Amino acid sequence: MGYHGIDPLATLPHVTPIDYLITIGLCVAPVSELRGGLPFALGRGLHPAAAYVLAVGANLLVVPILLVGFRWAESVLRRFSPTRRLLEAVLRRTRRKGRFVERFGSVGLVLLVAVPLPGTGAWTGALAAILLGLPLRRSAVLITLGVLIAGVVVLFASLGAFHFLGL
Repeated sequence: MGYHGIDPLATLPHVTPIDYLITIGLCVAPVSELRGGLPFALGRGLHPAAAYVLAVGANLLVVPILLVGFRWAESVLRRFSPTRRLLEAVLRRTRRKGRFVERFGSVGLVLLVAVPLPGTGAWTGALAAILLGLPLRRSAVLITLGVLIAGVVVLFASLGAFHFLGL
């Protein structure tokens, strides 16, 4: 179906409520996030601006839930010896991989979320922020900025790929 014009409402009749739900589901899922939801929405015929707002909005919905949820899970896991050891192992691994974030601080967290590659995104950014002990509000702002940037990157990459493939 694809985007066929300038009018943002021109392609909406082709987009079903199920398409919206699938887009939202893809954007809140830990693996696909924007990399899956935004191209799906575009492919179903949603106008690029509407697809961006829907995908980014859905991806941002999970950020406060993740930050609070990961912080809560960490406090619960630290209470029990076996899970504390497991958490410490994960923390050591995350700190090794999180050196980028620790080294570059705020910019590192934004880039971790903004670069749309496997293993990056809002979920990874939230987990890194919690395991590295970053403040929740600041983390939420930085992750939001990263998601906004990632949305632009994925949007332009998707539109370029659709144009190149003639879709």
